[in-house]
Amino acid sequence: MVVVILAGMIGVGKSTVAEAIGEHLGSQVFFESVDDNRILELFYRDKKRWAFTLQVYFLNTRFRSIKAALRHKDNVLDRSIYEDALFTRINYEEGNISDVEMDTYLHLLDNMMVVIEETEKGRPDLLVYLHGSFDTIMHRIRKRGREYEQSPELVDYLKHLHAGYANWIKEYDKSPVLIIDIDRYDIERSDDKAAVLRMVDGKLSELSSEFSDPPK
Repeated sequence: MVVVILAGMIGVGKSTVAEAIGEHLGSQVFFESVDDNRILELFYRDKKRWAFTLQVYFLNTRFRSIKAALRHKDNVLDRSIYEDALFTRINYEEGNISDVEMDTYLHLLDNMMVVIEETEKGRPDLLVYLHGSFDTIMHRIRKRGREYEQSPELVDYLKHLHAGYANWIKEYDKSPVLIIDIDRYDIERSDDKAAVLRMVDGKLSELSSEFSDPPK
């Protein structure tokens, strides 16, 4: 049973990489709900009004996904519940979420994490962290063309988020990590895709060997 989760900020290509890994491993892929998310566009129009609602929505959907993934064999998730609090923290720091809302969110997250830790597996086997320069990420966001992501006012928020991820990955300790540099690897290029999948295979093989080694 292998559970792989993707992490990285908006625009790094998590869904595309998750799909490639899932196909390669023969695994089910749990995708973040975006196209049918009615709150996301509202958030980009009025962050103060919708930030807390959006974060609770995402937390709920990811909680459902990771519970299912940790109870079944070989799954891939295109975003982790572990990074969810980062988005909430950024919105709190920008004044979009109040003190009361932040406390409420963190208590809810803590309760959910207790449930997750009590599942059969408890934690994922590997986190694949996609990171890249801010310019590369902005290029990809513009390229995918979601209208509500194209506002010039969004740039400062995304810069704040990009900086937040640099600290978040240093503190992440729920599983081993494989870091993929999207400035160097573009999963849409066949050679780069093959290289990324080899890295995933190598890391999973390394972890499998560690788990199977007898204690000394």
